Amino acid sequence: MDTAPHPDELPATPGGEGWSEDMELAPAHPGDREPSAAPDDREGERLQKVLARAGVGSRRVCEDMIDAGRISVNGAVVTVQGMRVDPHTDKIAVDGQRLELRDDRVSYAVNKPFGVLTAMSDDRGRPTIGDMVGDLAPGLVHVGRLDQDTEGLLIVTNDGELAHRLAHPSYGVKKTYLAQVSGSVGRDLHRRLRSGIDLDDGPVKVDGFRVVDTHAGQSVVEVVLHEGRKHIVRRLLAAVDLPVSRLTRTAVGPVSLQRMRSGAIRRLTRQEVGALEELVGL
Repeated sequence: MDTAPHPDELPATPGGEGWSEDMELAPAHPGDREPSAAPDDREGERLQKVLARAGVGSRRVCEDMIDAGRISVNGAVVTVQGMRVDPHTDKIAVDGQRLELRDDRVSYAVNKPFGVLTAMSDDRGRPTIGDMVGDLAPGLVHVGRLDQDTEGLLIVTNDGELAHRLAHPSYGVKKTYLAQVSGSVGRDLHRRLRSGIDLDDGPVKVDGFRVVDTHAGQSVVEVVLHEGRKHIVRRLLAAVDLPVSRLTRTAVGPVSLQRMRSGAIRRLTRQEVGALEELVGL
């Protein structure tokens, strides 16, 4: 006698007809069935599962994205379901934006307040970035520096290679600053700055310059450059008779402050870290 329960009597699958947050408990789907392939083709994890774990969407949604040609692996658009990948070595992108899939490395955006030292510690007891982020993860380092009297975006990470490349001038990572200056901004100043200004330690050219606001003899200007020399923005603007009274870094490459308050810290998204890695060739 058949004692197996009727299909209507079976317990409900977690998450109903949708996909549960625990992707291991999600109901079977045709795209998850093992293809008849050689053993070497079955190594790694299914792409849609890796995408779902990274927060791109449910596995069903990720399969639709694959069908739409929105997913690429190592620069090649994926055209078939069931592809297996190694999330630690393969470069996976969604709509051209690379995903960061490693869980052992973390990166944060810090809105450094005025007066805080860009250092992990200070023997004179002054406030430091280390005081702000020291308990978040082991091995954190700051990427480059901001002067003590400069505010704004500072990236902190425990990924040593990423930190090195972002800070090294040979990779030309652009940084964006907002500067409050005194004086009149000439109409041709952007051309002068793009052509180059001679400083005592060599010439400097900006990658971008624009006037954001002007009022009562004060202006706010945006400066974009990939230079990393000490006090470079202040010295550059002073050289064109625009002394800086307040300076804030608002972006490093594709990562921006967004609406972070002074002193706020947020973990970079996988997409942001992936964009940084792509920028410096990782």
